[in-house]
Amino acid sequence: MKKPNTQALSLRVPEPSGRPGDPTDFSHLKLDPAGVVERPEVSTKPFDMRDHAFRLVRVLDDDGKAVGPWNPKLDPETLRRGLKAMILTRAFDDRMHRAHRQGKTSFYMKCTGEEAIAVAQGMILSREDMGFPTYRQQGLLIARGYPLATMMNQIYSNASDPIKGRQLPIMYSAKDFGFFTISGNLGTQVPQAVGWAMASAYKGDDKIAITWIGDGATAEGDFHNALTFAAVYRAPVILNIVNNQWAISSFSGIAGGERTTFASRGLGYGIPSLRVDGNDFLAVYAVTRWAANRARSGLGPTVIELFTYRAEGHSTSDDPSKYRPGTEAGAWPLGDPIERLKAHMIGAGLWSEDQHAALEKELEEVVRAAGKESESYGTLKEGARIPASTMFDDVYKEMPPHLVEQRKQAGV
Repeated sequence: MKKPNTQALSLRVPEPSGRPGDPTDFSHLKLDPAGVVERPEVSTKPFDMRDHAFRLVRVLDDDGKAVGPWNPKLDPETLRRGLKAMILTRAFDDRMHRAHRQGKTSFYMKCTGEEAIAVAQGMILSREDMGFPTYRQQGLLIARGYPLATMMNQIYSNASDPIKGRQLPIMYSAKDFGFFTISGNLGTQVPQAVGWAMASAYKGDDKIAITWIGDGATAEGDFHNALTFAAVYRAPVILNIVNNQWAISSFSGIAGGERTTFASRGLGYGIPSLRVDGNDFLAVYAVTRWAANRARSGLGPTVIELFTYRAEGHSTSDDPSKYRPGTEAGAWPLGDPIERLKAHMIGAGLWSEDQHAALEKELEEVVRAAGKESESYGTLKEGARIPASTMFDDVYKEMPPHLVEQRKQAGV
């Protein structure tokens, strides 16, 4: 029997601000103006900077000027390197997306709108530090000069694939470039990064780790387990949460982003946490440098929420027009990272429209040449393949008898 003075309960299911056919509405976002968020000392205790988990660090204002205490005051050459790497990353993405449409690969994932994140952070850390990425940090390799043709070989799983066809396309592995093997089991890279950082500290090394996770995967246990270990053992690691508003087809509110910020999750573990405009190259650079200095000083981990927007589909298997307004990407209030850095450099007298157009054309040719080289080794459609016999290699130093027998039975 129903008790008096009670009401029936109801389950609340979060809903995004718009669905297909609805007008785009970002009025619910709370965005600090550029330059107003204070920059704490690296040694500041997490409790004393808790507001940074709810504010938004921005450097570039609406006119493209760098303002405020977080301005990293980069020299012209560093700015040009960053802009070039972002343009090259986008050109690479565009060609690989076309290659998928032509049947040359089975799968691809673009990072359109998120280029500033991996590029800026890849420029801060060295190749001796170890990055534990998800699948949208191709800019990390590109910013460090990893051969484009080799990346394409992995995507095509051709005869020159450095991973010998054992990974899904775009799941690169490049130890010499500080790029740990990508795992398709989302979330596992975070405890791996913390463990690597703990080992570095245990050995008395001077190297730190950095990892990335999407907003949706922060709801997984791996993420929270990793934060516990990072905090308890003061691991020298940077824990990035890339909040691009959408986890495949579910918006960030399903993972808790509607109730509070993702950065605030670090506060419960006693980890300093910041939110930064992920489409602002200068802001990403400055906050990452702050976190890296903290880690290298033996002060432990930092959580960074990179507030950005996934401008295109989750992958080539996804159609975002099925779950969000078609005008959302163009209306994102924090703009496009490449255009914003370009505007800043032009305003500072360091760049021009003609230089930008020339660089875009030059880099398209670089990507095209790499594509021709890679396709000469084969694609999904044609060309030589990695011998099937290699599936037995690279596991044991000396192959045990039962695998020797299995290889004979397989006829390879």
